[in-house]
Parts: sequence; structure tokens; C-alpha cells
Amino acid sequence: MKKWLLTGVASAAIFAAAGAGASDIKQGGSMIVTYKDDVSTLDPAIGYDWQNWSMIKSLFDGLMDYKPGTTELVPDLAESFEISDDGLVYTFTLRQGVKFHNGREMTAKDVKYSLDRVANPKTQSPGAGFFGSIKGFDEASSGSAEGLSGVEAVDDNTIRVTLARPDATFLHVMALNFASVVPEESVAEHGADFGTNPVGTGAYKMTDWTRGQHVIFERNADYYQAGLPKLDKITFEVGQEPIVALLRLERGEVDIAGDGIPPAKFLETMKDPKFKDQIVEGKQLHTGYVTMNVKMKPFDDVRVRKAVAMAINKDRIVRIINGRAVTANQPLPPLMPGYDSDYSGQPYDVAGAKTLMADAGMADGFTTELYVANTDPQPRIAQAIQQDLAGIGIKVELRSLAQSNVIAAGGEEDQAPMIWSGGMAWIADFPDPSNFYGPILGCGGAVQGGWNWSWYCNAELDERAKKADAMTDPSQADARIEEWKAIFTAIQEEAPWVPIFNEQRFTIRSDRLDGPDGIFVDPVHIPVHYDHVFDKGVQ
Repeated sequence: MKKWLLTGVASAAIFAAAGAGASDIKQGGSMIVTYKDDVSTLDPAIGYDWQNWSMIKSLFDGLMDYKPGTTELVPDLAESFEISDDGLVYTFTLRQGVKFHNGREMTAKDVKYSLDRVANPKTQSPGAGFFGSIKGFDEASSGSAEGLSGVEAVDDNTIRVTLARPDATFLHVMALNFASVVPEESVAEHGADFGTNPVGTGAYKMTDWTRGQHVIFERNADYYQAGLPKLDKITFEVGQEPIVALLRLERGEVDIAGDGIPPAKFLETMKDPKFKDQIVEGKQLHTGYVTMNVKMKPFDDVRVRKAVAMAINKDRIVRIINGRAVTANQPLPPLMPGYDSDYSGQPYDVAGAKTLMADAGMADGFTTELYVANTDPQPRIAQAIQQDLAGIGIKVELRSLAQSNVIAAGGEEDQAPMIWSGGMAWIADFPDPSNFYGPILGCGGAVQGGWNWSWYCNAELDERAKKADAMTDPSQADARIEEWKAIFTAIQEEAPWVPIFNEQRFTIRSDRLDGPDGIFVDPVHIPVHYDHVFDKGVQ
């Protein structure tokens, strides 16, 4: 058996060494983050957008996590784990003394309950498909069985997970928010409102949520990692237009502009020397795309879908966002293993698109709807797509809504014919090509509340994907990646959605937050320069 022991979780010392000297950094202080839209939910089994993902991560823990700022997996609520020689049985030894925010000590039964809850169809978890390799998943997810037969609480401190097939991504799945541990009694107490009354074991606990105004997190004094979190309080202010948020950050009233640098101010901000050390450019495993619902006419015709793909001018869209991206021709971003640099994708060819429309009996076009988040620049991008599609006879009516409403529409089988994913575009949950398949292109994501907004489901490709993820032997690594390349090429031939661009993320922070680039957005580890706190009026 393979034995893994926790040799040390990332601690405050890692971050204190960056930037200013350790003498400048103390425990305490607060931080203000702004967002335009309210938070949709803080239930880890349900929350699945870029806005609430890190918030949920601050409230809950799972068996596994990543060392901050890296892709290195480390045990979290697990103290250690063993893997059987056949790769099918994972035995986790839990930390003792970890407490939920309600004061009760966590046990293996809570882990069992939490994993069962995600698989339960009544939960409508968009992440349920991630757990498909666990023995008994099909029965649990169909509602024909109570819980996952492959998950067993051996004793209070030991949880055993048996897989139906080897899964190269399983430990990554155990680090997802969906695998967070929750107390059954709190879920029972609040029911569907658990997402607004979250209780976890995380570094912070939520103390107030006033809709349309703010969400407040306060330090969990019982958090199992000594010395963390660094901040005493985080306030997420909602209803803040991005341009207003930027002005407030410049005045020292805000610490992170959660929606990023507004496009209208991007070039000006990037050139302003006073922001030089406050802008963090992050590479992302990201793809922005347009979905077409294959269950809604006329998008059930692959010729129509390919015509849409050929009619969209991706270069023009990249110019709309000030060149902060490169055009995409496949679902995987260039940094992801499995990206096929030899694949050319659908060309920009308006004449060819018109020919395909005629072949599909749609020479006169049709009318449809494109859903889009209402935060700039998303509506402007949608307008560009609208203009492009008008060129081949497709009249597009824009539905510009709050991000959460767009997500909800995509999760309904017959509501959104097309969606521009910008603002919610796919950023990898973990650095493996399978993550760009299961949730957004696989059959497991084509469910109510899911993120496969094209509702595309190819059973043959699903089986190939499962076999690819069963290649757990290191000697099969190259063959596994080649198979994923072939799977994504096959998907593109059916064109369920149009990859538009791979975007870089630019975030701006106040100068009183410290930490290596890309890590400061993890609120658990943020140090504050105390000598700036009261100068700038941040309480």
C-alpha cells in the first residue's frame, strides 16, 4: 500500500516572508471585497461560480486541499491516507479535534454524510458527476439507493472510499468544494436555506448576510491550523459597480475589487504608475465560450451549430477586452495538458457559414436568444456576437441578467438556447483535461442545475472519458493525454459550443495586503500591513 503523511500545511511563515518584513505583519485587521452582484449560495454542494468558490473555500474544508498558490495536493481534514495496490481503495485517517462552527467535533460520519449528500439527486449538486467513480454512485445518483455504498465510516477517525474503477483524478475531486464536510444537523435545520446559513469547519464563519448589501465573515478562533487565518474579518460588499469599486480602492476604502479592473478603465489603470505594484496578472486555465442547447431546435442540427462557430469573429471580441486574451479553437486552454497545438478548429468563414445554414434548410435564418451576464464587458461581447450572427441571418435577442440568473437558466433543459459564458467562463477546478469534460461537456453535467449548458451528451465519449481516467499507472500518462486530445477533437466535430478566447485574469488590490502574486486572493493566508490599516480608514 502507498502511504502518505502530512508533513506540514502551508503556514503564515510562507507569506510573512514575502513583501515586507515579518515585523510589519500581525494577526488581525480586516478586509473589504466588492462585487456587483449578490452571492448566489454558500452551500459547498451547490455553489459553483467564480464569485462564491473562494468564499466557500474559506468556510469549509475537505479531506484534501492544495498548497496555496500551487497545484500540489496536501491532506486537509485528513491527517494521512493510504491507497490500495489496485488503486481502488482509499483509506483516510482524520485529524482529531476539528470542530464545526457550531462547536461539535467532526467525525467520519460527517464525511460519509457529506459525500452522500452531493450524490443524492435531491441536492441537485452540479458537482455530483465528479464522484462518478465511487462504488455505488449510479444507484445513489438515481435515487435507487440511500447513499454511496463505496463510502464507509470505519470508526470516528477513519473513512474508507472504494472506487468502482481506478480514477486518476480522485484525490483532486476530494479537494473540490463539493467534497467539503458539513454537519447533518445544520443541513436538517435549514434545509434549502443552508446556503444562506452555512456551517463548516473552515478558517472563517459567516456572521451576517444582508441581501443586496453585504456578507460578513469572521475569524474562526477554533480553526485547526494554528495561526490562521490572518484576518479577523472580511466584508464582501455587493451592489458595487466595478468603476465605483476601483475609485473606492484608490481612496483606500476597499481592498480587493472582486470583479477585476473594469474594461473601460483597464488601459488607464495599467498605465498608471501608482497601481504598478497593486495589479496582479494571473495565468488561468480558462476558456470563454458560447453554448448552444442541442436539445432545442434548430441547435439540434450540427450544421447550424458549425455555422454559428464559423460566423463569430473572435479577434474582434478579443479587441473588445483590450487584448487580455488569445483566441481559442478548442475547449482546453493552451496551458492544460491535452491541449492540441496541431488542431486548427472551425475557421472564421462567413460564406462557409451561410452555406451550412442553407444545407440545414435555414437559409432565411431564425430567431433565438443569447443569455449573458450584465456586468461589463459581457453585454458588449454579446452584442458583437449578435452582430456576427445577423450576418448569416440569425436574429439574436439578448437576455442580459445577473450572473446567478444566467447560471440558473443554463441549468434548465429548455430555457436558454444560447449562453455567452463570460463572467462565468470555465476555469479549471484542477489541472487535468478531464475537468474540461465532465462538468461542462459530459453527460454527468447535462442535468438540472448542472453546468453543461449545451445539454450535450455523447454516451460513447463518456465511456472513453472513463477509460482515460482509469489510466492511473504513470507509464500510461502519455497515452492518457493523447486519448483526451482525441476526445476533445471528436467533441469539436459535433460543435456543442464555440470556444471564443482564453483570458488572463487581472486583479487589483490595496497596498496593505501582502503575499506572493496570485496568493493574496486566498483570504485564509492574507497578511495585512498594520501600519497602513488606520491611515486609510479601513476598519
